[in-house]
Parts: sequence; C-alpha cells; structure tokens
Amino acid sequence: QQALARAHELIEKVGLNVAVLNRYPHEFSGGQRQRICIARALAMNPKVIIADESVSALDVSVKAQVVNLIIELQRTMKIAFLFISHDMAVIERISHRVAVMYLGEIVEIGPRQAIFANPQHPYTQKLIAAIPKTDPSRRHLLREANNDELPSPFRDKDWQPPTRRYEQVGNQHWVMR
Repeated sequence: QQALARAHELIEKVGLNVAVLNRYPHEFSGGQRQRICIARALAMNPKVIIADESVSALDVSVKAQVVNLIIELQRTMKIAFLFISHDMAVIERISHRVAVMYLGEIVEIGPRQAIFANPQHPYTQKLIAAIPKTDPSRRHLLREANNDELPSPFRDKDWQPPTRRYEQVGNQHWVMR
C-alpha cells in the first residue's frame, strides 16, 4: 500500500496520470518513458541524477517538456543533474556549469554564461557555432566556425596527445591549451 502510494506520488510529480501504472512498457511514447525513468530515479531520493542523452531521441515539443520538468525538479527538489548531451541548445537551457569533452578529456569547463558567451577551445567554438539560431532576437549571436579540422588520432598520423595544461580565462572558466 505504501509503495503504491509512493509510485502514485512520483508518477504525478513527473506529469503523468496514475493510470499509466497499469500499462505495459511498449504502450508508452518516448517522452512518457523518459518521465517514468525520471520517476524511478526520484524513488531513491537522490541528491544527484546522471542523465546521459536523456532527450536526444525525443521530438522538439516533447524534448522541451522533459527539459522543463528537469529544470522544475532542480528548483523544487534541489536535485543536481549531471546532464550528458551533444545538444548544446539543451545544455545552454538546462545547465549551470558546463564541461566540454573532446577525445575523452575535458577541454573547457566553466559557468554556462561564460562558456556560451566566450568559448575558448576550438571544439567548444565549433559546437556552439552549430546551434541553430531559430529565435530572430538571437540572430546577432551567429558565430563563424573555423572550418579547420581539429587534430584527431584517428585521422592524423602525426597526432600528439594534448599537454593537459589548463589556463584560467575567466572567473571559474578554464580551458585546455
């Protein structure tokens, strides 16, 4: 009885009707499945939830709903999310701090505003330049991406691993040089 009451509470918290508890997994949409995964994670009262590409397969409107749910949970439940994604537009919307990885290493880390306003590493610059600018008020933010290829151990036979020297370029903003 207590477990069922908790399940009802969590399902409602993620914006679903408790009637979904009587359905089979194949009967759910992608967005409903993501909400159920979030409810399952919340069941343990975590301080941190790791979400790896949790909205990548969702259509735009459902993605926005799930992102808004995560932001609301951050605010109301004081839960931290380690949000892993290649979608920089979602990262910009959901994150407080951003770490950019290239070839398995963090190449830039800092507050969201610093990373998006002043990206320093070439890979970060390319990622941010690739964000579609659909909002007319943000068209002035268009960035020119350098079309040079970044060094890669898969393509360049003379590639050398980075020296792993980080330089502080702003308040809590670091970049690998």
